[in-house]
Amino acid sequence: MKKIILLAVLVAAFMPSMAQQVKYSVNGTYDKEGKKVYLIDKLTSNAIDSIVVSGGKFSFKGSAEKDAIMGVRAEDKEWVTVFFNDGTPVTVNVNDSTLKGSPLNERLLKYDLEQEAPMRVLRAKLSKMSKSEMEEHGEEIMEEMNKVLDSQIAFACKVFKEESNSLIPLLFSQLYFYENGVEEYDELVKKQLPFTSHPYLKKARDEVYEVMKPEEGPKTAFIGQQFTDLEMADPDGKMHKISELVGEGKWVLVDFWASWCGPCRQEMPNVLEAYNKFHDKGFEVVGISFDQKKEAWVKAIEQIQMPWLQLSDLKGWKCAAAPVYKIDAIPDNILIDPQGKIVDRALRGRPLHKRLEKIFAE
Repeated sequence: MKKIILLAVLVAAFMPSMAQQVKYSVNGTYDKEGKKVYLIDKLTSNAIDSIVVSGGKFSFKGSAEKDAIMGVRAEDKEWVTVFFNDGTPVTVNVNDSTLKGSPLNERLLKYDLEQEAPMRVLRAKLSKMSKSEMEEHGEEIMEEMNKVLDSQIAFACKVFKEESNSLIPLLFSQLYFYENGVEEYDELVKKQLPFTSHPYLKKARDEVYEVMKPEEGPKTAFIGQQFTDLEMADPDGKMHKISELVGEGKWVLVDFWASWCGPCRQEMPNVLEAYNKFHDKGFEVVGISFDQKKEAWVKAIEQIQMPWLQLSDLKGWKCAAAPVYKIDAIPDNILIDPQGKIVDRALRGRPLHKRLEKIFAE
């Protein structure tokens, strides 16, 4: 008998665990006759099933893991109406992206639609603009998109606070990790909240990490080393060195950019926001441009209204900074501490703010 029990324990240890299966019933309506509708597994992003709308209706039935995140999407629409497979039948109206189901799933829908509302307004606005209008108002559009993203991030953090005792935060976890860093995953797991054991949380963490992780090689090669000084001219032709700003308790971001670099210009509102927020606490920025034409460089500085020191040798990719810091792509930057040590690199988006918040909170 002891051997039988031991064998059973060993088999259980080496066999993959079988998750609890729960039956799902999804009924829906869509006024686009003959269009295909998909049932999607959000964990794998794969279609579980598909069906053609007939008589304005469709339905799916089957089994899936308990609390699996599933979704319904029509072939001609981007929006996915998501829900948890909690055993309660779901009715989906693809026309207006609504559903009826358990209280949990109806709350999830409410949050989902509320968060997405500003982006839908922006998309509707852009759909009415011509290509030339979009090019003409490119900077304004990027500013609006940044505002929408900021609002969505703030909303995700709000959901994590309001729904910490439910599974709903899972659907907002990517933006949450983008704002708070992937390190927050371990802290959440320690709290043993209802959603922390769900596999989707780790998926979200891993996807954000892949986007935000420092690049290998040159992007991390100088972290921990003393900075190498550079001397270049400002727009008025006056020579300056990076070392003029380093020391005396100041943290200096050396920002490598160019007027012709779209991603650089898109990132500037974020750098400007950080500068305005932390400058009085000891945060400095110096821009080093990879421009060749002085007029374009000076015009971009005026357009973006960057108040910090701007330098360039106007040599494009032959800029003196390129070989010194192994710069093969821009935007790029290095963060220098008051002792002249490079402590971080390639800080963009919210991670720049999180890094500075941590520095100036110490």
